Amino acid sequence: MTAILVAAGAFLMTLIGGYVAQRTGDRRHLVLGFAAGLMLGVVAFDLLPEALHQAPGEIHGVPQALLMFAAGFLAIHVVERAVAIHRGHEGEYAAHTHGHQHAHTHAHTQPSAADGRPAAGIGLTAALALVGHSVMDGFAIGAAFQAGTTVGTVVAVAVVAHDFADGFNTYTITRLYGNDRRRALTLLAADALAPVTGAAITLLFTIPEQLLGLYLGFFAGFLLYLATSDILPEAHSPHPSRATLLCTILGVGFMWLVIGFAG
Repeated sequence: MTAILVAAGAFLMTLIGGYVAQRTGDRRHLVLGFAAGLMLGVVAFDLLPEALHQAPGEIHGVPQALLMFAAGFLAIHVVERAVAIHRGHEGEYAAHTHGHQHAHTHAHTQPSAADGRPAAGIGLTAALALVGHSVMDGFAIGAAFQAGTTVGTVVAVAVVAHDFADGFNTYTITRLYGNDRRRALTLLAADALAPVTGAAITLLFTIPEQLLGLYLGFFAGFLLYLATSDILPEAHSPHPSRATLLCTILGVGFMWLVIGFAG
């Protein structure tokens, strides 16, 4: 039941991310930088050590948990490439112009299909992929609480922080590719409900310890990819990097403190 309550926090954070996407301020990059730091801290200080503890076996000299870590990183990379999620970021940030009248201007354009119309289907596919991985976020919360309260707590902090970016991206990508506001809000609501659904699934069964260790390794790779290949590039793109980098370091340090106190 604790996992469901935490997933409800992820639900609220996703909606907040979507709201911020509609009211984009000039400090969003700091929030995203801090969220990425939280995720990096969870991977390094908790998920990988716990995965290695619960799945210590080796395959050809490499711990099974680390093989799953690499598999998780590669899996989300393949999925993102397949549905072109990053095309939303490229379209949003690629057109930077520096003119004599404006020191730094961002041109926001809608990506288009071959016939010149906005590629609305790509936006929908990308948003649905984000919804799908939000279900896995909820599953991760439930699985982590099965591993123990400490693991559950730190994973919950990381997932809830990450879901801010999820909500932001779901709304932004859907609108970026030419979909109307109602459709974007519908997908935002689906993305917000997804973690609760995923957490509820884990109430139906107990995951064996060995399998749980392999899953935590896989999820660590998944989380590392999102932090380094999605959230950090987005955070650094529209602004100078120094303040964002500081927020990322603070996020890692904060997670170190959380894990230390929780342990």
